[in-house]
Amino acid sequence: MTGTDRRQAWILFALAFFVLAAGYGLREPWPADEPRFVLVAKQMVESGDFLFPHRGGELYPDKPPFYFWLLSLAYFVVGSWRWSFLLPSLLAGLGTLGLVYDLGRRLWTPRAGWWAATAVLVSLQFVYQAKRAQIDPTLVLLTTLSFYGLCRHLLLGPAWRWFWAGCFAAGLGVISKGVGFLPLLVLLPFAAMVRWRWRGLAELGNGNGGRWALGGLAFLAAIALWLGPVLAVGLGSGNPEHQEYLGNILFKQTAQRYADPWHHHEPAWYFLQVVALFWLPFSLALPWLLEPWKQAWRDRDARVWLPLAWCVLVLLFFSASAGKRDMYILPALPALALAAAPFLESTSQRAGFRRAVLAFVLALSALLLAAGAAALVSDPGFARRLVAERGLGDEARWLWWMLATVGAGGLVAALWGRVRGALPACAALLVLLWSGYGFVVHPLLDDENSSRAVMRQARQLAGQAGIGLVDWKEQNLLQARGPVAEFGFRQPPATQLARGVAWLRSDPQRRRLLVQRSDALACIAWEVPGAAQRVGTANRRDWWLLGEAAVTDCAVPAPAPAR
Repeated sequence: MTGTDRRQAWILFALAFFVLAAGYGLREPWPADEPRFVLVAKQMVESGDFLFPHRGGELYPDKPPFYFWLLSLAYFVVGSWRWSFLLPSLLAGLGTLGLVYDLGRRLWTPRAGWWAATAVLVSLQFVYQAKRAQIDPTLVLLTTLSFYGLCRHLLLGPAWRWFWAGCFAAGLGVISKGVGFLPLLVLLPFAAMVRWRWRGLAELGNGNGGRWALGGLAFLAAIALWLGPVLAVGLGSGNPEHQEYLGNILFKQTAQRYADPWHHHEPAWYFLQVVALFWLPFSLALPWLLEPWKQAWRDRDARVWLPLAWCVLVLLFFSASAGKRDMYILPALPALALAAAPFLESTSQRAGFRRAVLAFVLALSALLLAAGAAALVSDPGFARRLVAERGLGDEARWLWWMLATVGAGGLVAALWGRVRGALPACAALLVLLWSGYGFVVHPLLDDENSSRAVMRQARQLAGQAGIGLVDWKEQNLLQARGPVAEFGFRQPPATQLARGVAWLRSDPQRRRLLVQRSDALACIAWEVPGAAQRVGTANRRDWWLLGEAAVTDCAVPAPAPAR
């Protein structure tokens, strides 16, 4: 690696750190998933129970715990949930880019590795997910690490230790999110390529059955780090909640969720539009990559087609299920970038590709400028809706100024660079966009998105009284201050209210209910002066603090203990 290569790598990763870290520490966890995951990790730390995650008083069986362990570890290191909850995603994003760069460098050249990492970094979905406290960035790191280890062996080997490490990383992926095993599917096209004598494969020789089997043991060993203890405790405790937890997470949330999903139904071609739109602007290069990929097929080049074949398998795997979400196929993005790596520099010099990138920059910049300017000088419908839903006041102008500034900056860069400078103009626009998202959107929308302001106001209105949460969301419990009770998360709102009313009536002078206003709670007298106080809005929901007089018409079953 030359000095120029090192300089370019340092610049790329410094820029990546700035983009991914922009806004770090300027917000609390936001829905949909962040408050839930951070709440689960927080309760792990407080209870010391790291095997059976809880959401409030109920077990949380939807996801394996590895990511929650990482959140807990980040908290132990940093000492603040606000400053630690994004740390796993930030490190995962940087780690993914490092693995892509290094594998591209080893397969081809440092310049090819640079282009591969750049292709991942500029993809909109990658940065958006890496700036959120969700499991997916960690999953992408683990699947990329697994794929990296397997390719070090299958393409650059023999390197059995890397093979075993890749299998172990796939196991860690499974205890992060069930689909972590996906990198092991690369062994299918590898076997076919060996049979048909493709170029670029490692000479692994014969008689290595025991070494291959150790890969399976490494995969199972990683899963056993969690599954062994949780089965031992769950099956031996006699606790029916543990039995239900095991059945849910081992079957319902895995095989049943894939074969018979109960939400997020999308058509079979859904992920094609995800690649086309959410992986912009990298996806703009795909039409120009078809011809070199065809030539690589004719040349039987396994270095190109092993990652590409694995991408196709991932796409087919998720497309076969009726339940689809855009982030499901994100683990395939690094492999796609690696398959494109040797051809991206020549593609970047094609006038047609540069025109496509310039059109993308002009279109996005014009849209942002028009939206920001319209909101600043008039009162368009989208601005009114956003202000009303997010409870914004005059501070909304900073959002409009940000949109207008990013759009204007992108237009200036595009007009200055024109076709020849389309790629630097695109880089400038993306840096401006993610900087605005982090430094403006994060602090501006944080109070409403995180429910921090509502829970602070609820505590001020309640004084020293205990607050019972009814029809609550994870962010309410996470941001709660002072004494709090809850009556089940998965229970229907009416059931929660009945339990809450019983709890309130047992000590009406020192208790209040915090309730989400909805048609499901029709028995509440919302307009009783002094007994029903509007707290505010958060996450487009209206929250009220209730005294006993507001729930006189609400039926109460046999009292159930608060959790």
